[in-house]
Amino acid sequence: MHDQPWTAVPRLVAFDLEGTGGQDREREAVLEVAVVPLDDGCPDLSGAYHSVVNPGRYIPPHRWISPGLTNDLLGLAPPLEHIRPELATRLGGAVVVGHNVRVDARLLELCCPGIRLAGLIDTLKLARFVHPHNRRLGLTALLDHYGLTEEVNGLTGSVPHRALWDAVGAALLLGSLLRDIPGGVDYTFAQLNTAAGLPDATGAEESRSHEDDRSQLF
Repeated sequence: MHDQPWTAVPRLVAFDLEGTGGQDREREAVLEVAVVPLDDGCPDLSGAYHSVVNPGRYIPPHRWISPGLTNDLLGLAPPLEHIRPELATRLGGAVVVGHNVRVDARLLELCCPGIRLAGLIDTLKLARFVHPHNRRLGLTALLDHYGLTEEVNGLTGSVPHRALWDAVGAALLLGSLLRDIPGGVDYTFAQLNTAAGLPDATGAEESRSHEDDRSQLF
C-alpha cells in the first residue's frame, strides 16, 4: 500500500463525527456521523453514509454544538448501538481522512472501541505544511481560500460544522492542498503519510478540548 499512489489506496474514506464536546470527557456522546469513500482521490457521494445519532439524553445548547442538531431532531434518530455495525463495516481497516481528525478518532475510540483504523490522514497537519505562515487554517477558511465552499454546499446540501459537510470538505481539501506541493498530486501513500499522517488512531499529536478545537480551527 505504501508504494502505490495515494489515490489508489483501497478503503480511503473521509470521516467526521460531531459530538457533545470534550468538556464531557468520558461522557461525550456522538451526535452525528458521516463516512464518505474517496474514489481516485475524490469524494464518492453515491457510497456515502450519514446519520444523526440519538445520545439518549438531553443536550444543553452550547456554541460548539453543530447547527441544527436540536434535541427534537436527535430524539428521532437511531442510537449509536444501532449504527455501530455500519461504522465498523465502513471504518474498520480504513485509512481515514479528516480535518483535525485526531478529535474524531478520539471520540470514535471512546464510543466504538472495537473499531480499528488502518491510518489517519489529517488535512490540518497538511495545511500547516503547505501554509506555514497562515494562522487561518480552519476547514471553512481553507475551503473559502481554495474556492471550494459552493462545491461542498452543492454536493452535501448541508452547512459547515455538520458531519457530511465537514467530511466532504476535508476530502476536497486534501486534493487542493496536494496540488500546492510540487509533485504532491503524484504522492505515494507513504509520502502522503509523512506529510499528513498522525502517529496513531488516538491522534495524540496535541491535547486540547473539542470546544477549543472548534473555536480555533473554524
